[in-house]
Amino acid sequence: MNTQIVLVPGFWLGAWAWDEVAPRLRDRGFAVDALTLPGLSETSPDPSATVDQQADAIVAALDPQAARRVLVVHSGAAVPGTVVLDRDPTLVDHVVYVDTAPVADGYAINAELDDDSLPLAAVYDAELEDGSMRDLTDAQLQTFRDRAVPQPGATVREPVVLRNDARLDVPGTVICTAFPSSDYTVYAAQGAPFLRGLTEFRRLELVDLPTGHWPMWSKPAELAAAIATAAGFPLHVDSPPPR
Repeated sequence: MNTQIVLVPGFWLGAWAWDEVAPRLRDRGFAVDALTLPGLSETSPDPSATVDQQADAIVAALDPQAARRVLVVHSGAAVPGTVVLDRDPTLVDHVVYVDTAPVADGYAINAELDDDSLPLAAVYDAELEDGSMRDLTDAQLQTFRDRAVPQPGATVREPVVLRNDARLDVPGTVICTAFPSSDYTVYAAQGAPFLRGLTEFRRLELVDLPTGHWPMWSKPAELAAAIATAAGFPLHVDSPPPR
């Protein structure tokens, strides 16, 4: 089918976060590349990494020879992912936003962050309490804590600059996991900054996959199926891979 899927994890994570999703997609014939963004290497973390550097890495991973390129961004990876669309909307045929949404011009995740980096430990208890880690096993939570890399501060603090309105026509699928699509719509209409892109982008479909904020661990088969469907080739969760 010559369709490439590029998987980009959110804060604190490397390519390993997709280990239960990527094989399911490859079994269906997709060319799959999972990324570790600049700054988030487990062996050589770099707190000075920027959103532009992360966007560069995504662009470099996109195969110009693929007939179709699908970019999957989880959580905070929507920021460099949207920058890629702003640079050149023709680079990507479809974007899948996993419990996130495209961002708007001027958006920063936390402009008040003073530190060089944001470690998982700084927000872990709050994330656990508010339910975003729903459906994760104790072993998965331990792996998350053990392997998490501090998020480079600039990627949290710096506002994005977006100027190319053609990005607004790149089709996308928003997979709503930690809260339902109806809430996404309501919060966007109320002006929630992290969902402003939902009111701007013109070709988005919202689908529900109820679980926590990390469905690549809590529901990997279901997430792979949703990504495959968004890519244009439905993957049935209960079907064996083709032989």
